Amino acid sequence: MNTHPATPGPRLAYGTNGFADHRLPDALRVLADLGYQGVSLTLDHQHLDPYAHDLPQAITTTRRALADTGLAVVIETGARYLLDPWHKHRPTLLSAEPEGRALRLDLLHRAIDIAAELEAEAVHFWSGTPDPGTTPEQAWQRLVDGCAATLAHADTTHTALAFEPEPGMLVADLADYRRLHHDLGRPDRFGLTLDIGHCQCLEPHPVARCVELAADRLTHVQIEDMRRGTHEHLPFGTGEIDFPPVLHALHNTGYQGLVSVELPRHSHAATATARHSIAFLRAAALPKETEPA
Repeated sequence: MNTHPATPGPRLAYGTNGFADHRLPDALRVLADLGYQGVSLTLDHQHLDPYAHDLPQAITTTRRALADTGLAVVIETGARYLLDPWHKHRPTLLSAEPEGRALRLDLLHRAIDIAAELEAEAVHFWSGTPDPGTTPEQAWQRLVDGCAATLAHADTTHTALAFEPEPGMLVADLADYRRLHHDLGRPDRFGLTLDIGHCQCLEPHPVARCVELAADRLTHVQIEDMRRGTHEHLPFGTGEIDFPPVLHALHNTGYQGLVSVELPRHSHAATATARHSIAFLRAAALPKETEPA
């Protein structure tokens, strides 16, 4: 599926969850000055809080900042404590309490509305983990119901969705995503966020092969280094991924969307990490020079 404008290939972006100590307009300017073409904007208390009393004004300010910097945007909904100050990433679409599921669904609806205002390329979200005592059947049905309701709202604004398999969550890998997409009736709007590090962490195929297998559903890509069996987002060059084949595979699939650096624990060194990341990825994307005879 290709919901992106015609460009020569994938465009590098950076996640604002790795710029938590910056004001949002400042983070956007830094990223543009470093040469990034997009941003993955995590809605959070410090960056475009979807529950803020001045949200309309904040959206207008953000829209102007995006226009001034020329950055494309994907909206992300993975803030850790936005909905519950005590429990990370809670509640979810799988929560046992209907009120919890409704709260997560409300956040997704708000994200879709904000995405429409900002002309974002997609809204990113994930499944979460079941509450204790929830059967697999109950958890799956709640997820299908929540995704169907999210799709219905996205249809009203013609917004693309980008669902991410996440290690440790109910939908953990590409096979789980394919099952969910099938159970939803294979809607075109229900795209995929492929996290390159997650492929290294737990997928049964080489990372470049995962890109090829996911190509027909790619709506968003996240990227970082990682080691097999350990879900820890690492700066480039400190994990196990061989990036040139991965980036070449992305280019060869015809993917034209954002490839977003996902280093949410590096806000303390945001500018240095962003600078290193774009230099590393640009070098990895270059064709290898022919060795002299």
